Amino acid sequence: MKDLKYLRLFDVYGALLTEHQRDICELYYMCDLSLTEIAEQKGISKQGVSDTLAKCRALLDGYEEKLRVVAIEQKISLYESCIAEARRCAEDFKSANPQYSGEADKVLKILEAVKK
Repeated sequence: MKDLKYLRLFDVYGALLTEHQRDICELYYMCDLSLTEIAEQKGISKQGVSDTLAKCRALLDGYEEKLRVVAIEQKISLYESCIAEARRCAEDFKSANPQYSGEADKVLKILEAVKK
């Protein structure tokens, strides 16, 4: 399997590439064609395909370094997972320890406030 990192970066930043670069990346990452197959289809050399992909990877890395869209999406996803797990733990605690339901409700309210 080809590097999923660049597939994700291409999904986010692909529109910033030239049409030629997008075509090459799409054929390579999404259609899973080899360099040779892409070269034959586009009428360019295998080295030309390789050079274009290298340039695209550098551009995509540069866009992510500056804009951090993928990194932020990953942090948000992790944050939401942590909040959901904390909420489940608070609910479980509340069920197992009814005498502390008021405290558990406070924790749940804090979690709801943090989510917003």
